[in-house]
Amino acid sequence: MNTVDLTEAVWFKSTRSNGQSACVEVAFLNSDIIPVRDSKDPGGPALAFPTHAWAAFVTAIKTGELPNT
Repeated sequence: MNTVDLTEAVWFKSTRSNGQSACVEVAFLNSDIIPVRDSKDPGGPALAFPTHAWAAFVTAIKTGELPNT
């Protein structure tokens, strides 16, 4: 299993987060990995996705292929 150093990551909260429900944060690193975590548990685990997989996911949400609720 590979690990990603997130000590220098700058996290961004989803613009869809309203602060009262599940919130997602994403960090953009100088690598081919996009880490994602739960903003309510910043010290908890993060999922790491290859950039191409993250881009496909975001595109699927934007085009309505996946529900955005």
